Amino acid sequence: MTMPPPLPALATETDAGPHRWPGQRIAVVVPCYNEEVAIPHVIAAFRRALPEAEIYVFDNNSRDQTAAVARAAGAQVRRELRQGKGNVVRRAFADIEADVYLLVDGDDTYDASAAPAMVDLLIDQHLDMVNGARVTDIAAAYRPGHRLGNRVLTGLVRAVFGNEISDMLSGYRVFSRRFVKSFPSLASGFETETEFTVHALDLKMPVGEVPTRYKDRPEGSVSKLRTYSDGLRILRTIVVLVKEERPLQFFSRVAAALAVLGLVLGIPVVVEFMRSGLVPRLPSALLATALELLASLAVASGLILDSVARGRKEVKRLAYLAIPGIGAG
Repeated sequence: MTMPPPLPALATETDAGPHRWPGQRIAVVVPCYNEEVAIPHVIAAFRRALPEAEIYVFDNNSRDQTAAVARAAGAQVRRELRQGKGNVVRRAFADIEADVYLLVDGDDTYDASAAPAMVDLLIDQHLDMVNGARVTDIAAAYRPGHRLGNRVLTGLVRAVFGNEISDMLSGYRVFSRRFVKSFPSLASGFETETEFTVHALDLKMPVGEVPTRYKDRPEGSVSKLRTYSDGLRILRTIVVLVKEERPLQFFSRVAAALAVLGLVLGIPVVVEFMRSGLVPRLPSALLATALELLASLAVASGLILDSVARGRKEVKRLAYLAIPGIGAG
């Protein structure tokens, strides 16, 4: 995974001035799996940054003392038995009632002092999501494979859905209640960050991004991210979301590929037929014809599914609008 280019003036607690949001219930949601080393530091840091917030630690079948340590540090501890970050997010968003939700990984790699600036941006500008775009000079914080993977995956999403988010795989975000309660969470693992981004961009929600410091894990803490397998799962999620949300665009590209392949196979057959009146390569002719028919079928499928996707988007948009936004009244 990669970081966006260095951005000016990293957000810190002192940048945004006093942080008090009368009448706003703030929940800090921390998914955890085997984070007994890091979690007390995360809880303490966010308690200092957001003293008004309630901190919820969701233990995802940890084999160490994560739950006990988090409880001793003063957090509300809940448990999700289905393994995977996406399952934790789905449970947290369903169970917790708040006006502002801050989601952060429990590995103590994100800068808690940026949280007030992120909440300020969400509330002051009436946004639905603020992304914490990671900035770091620490080589150990990001392996080269993660940097490349995030650059490629973020680039794919920006090309299809819009370029408002520069760090799609950040695990540090602030959401409005309207976003949380209209979010159709389907992922089970780390693909959930991709779903956040696509959901916001596809419905054209107001979103923002704040540069935040990112550091390496504390000693004794081990990353749960598997570079290749999780990267492939995220790529698969992007492909599925493009197919579901942009079917005409998806099937048009499939059709173009099939049509080009059909032409490559068919043109020599046609040239030979024009020259000699014979079709010596009948299998190639049949395959080229089949490919062109499939290309036409793909275009037709894309047109039909595009109408279906438009109807689904309208339903999701109405569900989103049914929930009051930040500062509505």
